[in-house]
Amino acid sequence: MRLDAHYGFILPEYSNFNLLINKPSSGFEFSLEKKTTGKTFWEQVYKYPEFGFSFFFITLGNKDVLGNELAIYPYVKTFLIRKKRFQLSNQFGLGAGYATKRFDLETNYQQIAIGSKLNVHFNYKLGTQFKLTNRLLLNVGISFSHFSNANMSEPNLGINLVTGFAGLNYALSEPNKFSTIEIPQHQPKHEFALIYAAGGKHTRALQSTVYFTSSLSAEYKFHWKRKFHFGGGLDLFYDSSTKVEMGQDNPDYKSIYDFRTGFHISQEFVYDRFSFILQEGIYVGLVDRVDKSVMYNRAILRWKFSDRFLISVSMKSHLHILDYPELGFGYYFIKKK
Repeated sequence: MRLDAHYGFILPEYSNFNLLINKPSSGFEFSLEKKTTGKTFWEQVYKYPEFGFSFFFITLGNKDVLGNELAIYPYVKTFLIRKKRFQLSNQFGLGAGYATKRFDLETNYQQIAIGSKLNVHFNYKLGTQFKLTNRLLLNVGISFSHFSNANMSEPNLGINLVTGFAGLNYALSEPNKFSTIEIPQHQPKHEFALIYAAGGKHTRALQSTVYFTSSLSAEYKFHWKRKFHFGGGLDLFYDSSTKVEMGQDNPDYKSIYDFRTGFHISQEFVYDRFSFILQEGIYVGLVDRVDKSVMYNRAILRWKFSDRFLISVSMKSHLHILDYPELGFGYYFIKKK
């Protein structure tokens, strides 16, 4: 188990934050971790990663307007350096956050960052661990946290936090020894996939209506390395909020504007059947008539639950502006090079 103290600040991305924030952010984090010992070659490839679950509490610099955030999230920690007494690690977590203060037109109109109590919480840590005893470790590092409601309620600017952390990690039992197995040689492969995804979004007009969104994507990936694949694909998007956002009585609106088309490049970081994918795309053909965006992005968590089918959770955005979440289902097949 692990206990860390946090101290830092909210990134002042918007001028309003400079006026609202009157003190630094501080809090604590309690985590339960499980170590891997090398039962699969994937554990060995990633230097025996650790998986855990965290409870996180942080103040947001203005108790009356922004309040505090509480979050619970699972995470995975992989190691860049793993020596006997020193470790350097990456940690990624994604879960749910609860904001004690949200936007209210009458009672809290200054809270322009968060429009809902329940939010999505993302966390990344770059940390070091120093071995004090066989069971006790000292943790020191830097943490980045983002929470927002994925455009399911307005306003949704979101809050980004940077904190330094320090704490202790105590093993409840004697650490198991790492085992090693023979790692099969990686063979480059080609992967093809067809994926349908659906989601929903609010407009920027503080309306309560959730508008249906969906996408169809044809993808290609080259399995260049065991842990890293890259490729590209074609995308067709549908957004039923287009007419509302262009204006109900706008004479320039056409139903075809509900659709967008484009192509993307992608980078996929792989752990067995799970992967994290980043996509950067450009609208071509049917372009964005609402925000006039040229580029789009997607961050995707994907699980290949069989040799032919996959499911995914993704977030579509225009650079740093979140658009909407998607739940996807797809078919894929792999051919050897």
